[in-house]
Amino acid sequence: MVSYLDFEKSLSEIEGKIRELNEIRLSSDNNISMDDISKLEKRSQDWLEEKYSNLTTWEKTQVARHPNRPHFSNYAEVMLDNFVILSGDRLFGEDKAIIGGLGKIDNYSVMLIGHEKGNDTETRLKHNFGMAHPEGYRKSIRLMRLAEQFNIPVITFVDTPGAYPGIGAEERGQSEAIARSTDCTLSLKVPVISIIIGEGGSGGAIALAAANKVFMLEHSIYTVASPEASASILWRSPERAKDAAESMKITAKDLLKLGIIDKIIDEPLGGAHRESIQMISQVKSHLKDTLAELNQLTEVELIQRRRDKFLKIGHNL
Repeated sequence: MVSYLDFEKSLSEIEGKIRELNEIRLSSDNNISMDDISKLEKRSQDWLEEKYSNLTTWEKTQVARHPNRPHFSNYAEVMLDNFVILSGDRLFGEDKAIIGGLGKIDNYSVMLIGHEKGNDTETRLKHNFGMAHPEGYRKSIRLMRLAEQFNIPVITFVDTPGAYPGIGAEERGQSEAIARSTDCTLSLKVPVISIIIGEGGSGGAIALAAANKVFMLEHSIYTVASPEASASILWRSPERAKDAAESMKITAKDLLKLGIIDKIIDEPLGGAHRESIQMISQVKSHLKDTLAELNQLTEVELIQRRRDKFLKIGHNL
């Protein structure tokens, strides 16, 4: 069952009618023809094509946050063979907002690390809505260094509104952990690929996204602060989040033009949440092609290109 966003009200009515007619047709003898249903299906398809080719920034933000959007655990389950989760930072504890481990994408051994939001109330609380504590970033550092030791590429999936801002996290060195994770990602001697699959919020995102190649799904967002936080700072009102989103250049198209990301991965019509398996398959294909490309580079070339990439962003801005 698809959850509809605020701007999809008319679509929900069309598709609700389609479901109603299908149920009636299957449950009893009636005069409902397949032509009636086909016409409604055509209207639904036309609506999706028109609307999703012209989404506003705020509408894209809503799609990026859609609760049914595939999360890190979905990608790991479908893409990887023999995924072995590695837990703990060996300093304080285990943070379930970030999951990491070893697995294989066909013939490529990889270290996969990513934010996990959860998909229902229980798992969202368990994973703290994808907002990592310091131990989550320190775990990421441990796993990235382990991958480097065995010459295994690192792939990160970013999907977080930001790092957890609580007092306990600050007391345990949140900013220091994010800085060290960013530094580690930049200095790795193995290929690093990052994909923003939903929200890429603040330092909590860049800590895992200082990569050789940074990709974004078509309807994801990547921003220095959430639209709500930016609105609170600029206008003292989170209600102006829509205005902030429009001003901040947070969509994949905007960021590709600015040179902050390297590629946009198209989503199925209506968003990744409508065709999760197709979306995961597309991401897997892009990853395999990019791994083949980056594996041709030496350690020095990988580090230098990563360094040049982010210095160039500074010059462009």
